[in-house]
Amino acid sequence: MGMRQILEGRIESWLDDTGSTVEYAEEVDGRWAVRMRQEARDATTVWFDVGERSLWYEAYVLPVAEASRDLLAQALLRNMKGWRAHFALDREDGLVLRGRLAEEHVTDLELDLALGEIYDTIEVSFRPLVRALTSDREKSG
Repeated sequence: MGMRQILEGRIESWLDDTGSTVEYAEEVDGRWAVRMRQEARDATTVWFDVGERSLWYEAYVLPVAEASRDLLAQALLRNMKGWRAHFALDREDGLVLRGRLAEEHVTDLELDLALGEIYDTIEVSFRPLVRALTSDREKSG
């Protein structure tokens, strides 16, 4: 079974599970958008992109202002706790959680663990990161 079939099967399972936080999923331009409910914020969308030899995933967290030293320092410190998802900057200078699974590691369990780590990381870090962003803006303004 290929990565795409494993991913699509897992997404279907998340949607069918009434205890899951996943509330919506759709394929957009060859990538899967999986939206899950959160407590720290309304929801998070995780984008899954199947490559030739690996599966990439990414979730947007916050915009990053030019003077966001405290925010970036917090994100980098939190990277030391993650296994499957790490903070990074995207092309539009947004803070994202990003990860990748090699083809041989794309399993139901690993997908659950990756989605769970993104969920947990946002739950634990979102409010402190927003406070850091607000603090940075007050210092520069």
